Amino acid sequence: MATKIRLQRFGKKGKPFFHVVVADSRSPRDGKFIERLGSYNPNTNPATIEINFERTLEWVNSGAQPTDTARAILSYKGVLYKKHLQGGVLKGALTVEQADAKFAQWLETKAAQIEGKKEGLNNTKGEAKKAALAAEAKKNADRAVAIAIKNTPVEEVVEEEVVAEEVPAVEAATEEVVAETPATEEVAAEAPAAEEAPAAEVVEEAPATEESASEETPAEEA
Repeated sequence: MATKIRLQRFGKKGKPFFHVVVADSRSPRDGKFIERLGSYNPNTNPATIEINFERTLEWVNSGAQPTDTARAILSYKGVLYKKHLQGGVLKGALTVEQADAKFAQWLETKAAQIEGKKEGLNNTKGEAKKAALAAEAKKNADRAVAIAIKNTPVEEVVEEEVVAEEVPAVEAATEEVVAETPATEEVAAEAPAAEEAPAAEVVEEAPATEESASEETPAEEA
């Protein structure tokens, strides 16, 4: 009897859950199976795979053919690599101790890769959470400012605008008064000179009047 190692679907729509089973190749996908070997949950990251390693290896060595997805799962868990090492032992290329050492080293490397992926995913989730919290805080702050502006009375806003407009006008008027002050002082400094000019002319003209009076007196006496 030809047998296959394949997945049997369970779970609800959008969140499938699979059993890894050995079944007759002629039976339907979700029909009767011979033995259940493990489970596969793709809803987690990384995916959760539980499998009976020894029983799965026995079925593979006895000729059970895995489907493409089942082959990927068996390769991920090291079943196919273990079969490859056992083949090397049977051919005399490796000893049992060497095969076991190679497989133990492979398991350590695989475990380190899985842990590294988990740490990377946790860091990514932490950064995404921080970014989401910062965005939420900014959104709340903007909302609080908008509510404060909405609740502020209109009269207070108008008074603030009027005061803001009057202050520059007063400053401009003060600057104009300060700018005009030196011109007023110059006019005051020039005023005495203009008033003194007629007095000098009167003093200069006075002797001429006396001379004309002295010249006219003898003529009258004669």
